[in-house]
Amino acid sequence: MNHHYEVIQILVIQSGTYSLSNANNDCADGILYTQHFNPHSPSKSLLPDDENRCDFCQFKIISHLQSNSTYILVVEALLDTDITNIRLLVSGPNKVSIYHISLRAIYSSQLTKDHQVYPRICGTGNYHYETIQINVQLSGSYTFDNSNSSILLYGYLYENNFDPTYPMKNLITQSSFSCNNPFKLGSYLEINRVYILLVTTFHASVRGSFTILVTGPHNLTLNKITTKHSSCVIGDQCNPFQKTIGLTINDILRNQVQPNASFGKQSSLIKVAAAITMIMFSIGFINGIFSLMTFKNKELRKIGCGIYLLASSITSLLTITMFTIKFWFVVLTQLYSTINLNVLRFDCVFIGPVLKLCLYLDGWLNACVAIERTVNVLKGVNFDKRMSRRMARRMIFILPILILGSLVHEPICHDLFEYTIPKFKPIDGNSTVDVPIEIEDDPSFEITEEYHVLCVIRYSRSLQNYNTITLFFHLIVPFIANLCSALLIIFGTARRRSVARNEQSFKEHVLKQLSEHKQLLISPVVLLVLAMPRIILSLISGCVDPSSNPWLYLCGYFISYTPPMLIFALFVFPSKHYMKTFRESITRRQGRRQGIDQ
Repeated sequence: MNHHYEVIQILVIQSGTYSLSNANNDCADGILYTQHFNPHSPSKSLLPDDENRCDFCQFKIISHLQSNSTYILVVEALLDTDITNIRLLVSGPNKVSIYHISLRAIYSSQLTKDHQVYPRICGTGNYHYETIQINVQLSGSYTFDNSNSSILLYGYLYENNFDPTYPMKNLITQSSFSCNNPFKLGSYLEINRVYILLVTTFHASVRGSFTILVTGPHNLTLNKITTKHSSCVIGDQCNPFQKTIGLTINDILRNQVQPNASFGKQSSLIKVAAAITMIMFSIGFINGIFSLMTFKNKELRKIGCGIYLLASSITSLLTITMFTIKFWFVVLTQLYSTINLNVLRFDCVFIGPVLKLCLYLDGWLNACVAIERTVNVLKGVNFDKRMSRRMARRMIFILPILILGSLVHEPICHDLFEYTIPKFKPIDGNSTVDVPIEIEDDPSFEITEEYHVLCVIRYSRSLQNYNTITLFFHLIVPFIANLCSALLIIFGTARRRSVARNEQSFKEHVLKQLSEHKQLLISPVVLLVLAMPRIILSLISGCVDPSSNPWLYLCGYFISYTPPMLIFALFVFPSKHYMKTFRESITRRQGRRQGIDQ
């Protein structure tokens, strides 16, 4: 049964034992609260009293009250049909200030498409919102309610400021569910403090007009905050927006995977991405195996170039394998929420940094190959093969250590974020709905929680800048080394031959060398073109929302991992010597297999 009630604020000046009672004869009950009263949580902040009443039609509260403290007395009629007159009688060691809590402010506005959005609930879309600064003139308990709103609202109350990237920071209270009105909230507000009321919607992507009613002990003012919050963040709780430099496959696919649904019911983007991943894995695996078969030859490994290419073959196999594992980890962990947290943490903390390591290492190994070739050509007969092998072995050991040093912060910045989404499930069914319309009190529905785990990356601004520098260093410097090496080989050879064969001009010799060694220029250019998506994304000012154009970002992501698949095509196939070695390796393998069969 619903009872009418009245809320009275009592400000105590001196500590002591006070008695509060109704001096009229009308039946009423009184309940005393500390600081504030929430009608949706009537047991919260309840103050125990020393009442020992004999007349259950009247209340008399005896309790010890603290000085400079505010208490809330809720007086309710015991009979819903009666009109109850209240005359409050307070006795104690000193006077108290009494304020009737009534309507003190009205605020009307409208949520439009121009309003900013944020993920009110992780993974459930974008919610338009408006922030309002509250100026309190008297400390006390205030209640915020909506009236005549065209949309279903939801509200949050913050102290000092609201940050959409960390919506739980500075949060004081939020709306409590009630039938057809999930917005209503209340809290104790103090003067000389800054409070922010956030008005948003119960459903995602909803806009419309609204009116907020404020009740309390004194007038207050509500002013709209026009400052725009930046959505350019790294490592926010839900990670809906990402600075381009930090974009990962987790961010691209996160909102595209339908949780707890079979793979056949997933979107076309997920199916196409899965197909491309497996094609890339197949091509990359074959490329790696063929390259290994080629550079395992002892003759090729008598100089450093063969050692570098052997190491690059192993790295390419590792890269494409980790790339495939990463993709399926992201998809499967979104499909199934019951996967062990340790497994998810391994994926989040380990696989991502290892992928970066392999990608950067592959680029540096290619640069070492180019430098080795240049030294070989320029020195000619004076080229020291033993020194070349020794240097190659050292570089293969040093390069991973140096790259790991530049990525040492990555495992620290990667972590799991766990959250739940409320769902409303019919008692007699298996399906759920995201948000209630009028089913909060419907016994045919039960409230459940959908559990989610995300891998988020939390970069500080300084680390963000550092990542930009390291990306350029690991991508651009190897390209410059490749290009300069190719040009030195072409021009150096042309100069030597122009001296020995002066019947042709230097320009003619250069053109001839360009024709003979064009693959030396093609290789670094191809690698740079494939790295361009990562470079372009890092140069884009502002922020990106991966869910706004997932196909574009997915293509850029896939292209950036194609260089490790091209070792055979860029180094073995154009070289007659390497191709001969590869064919010999195939022949020997076939011979051994025939011998085993016989």
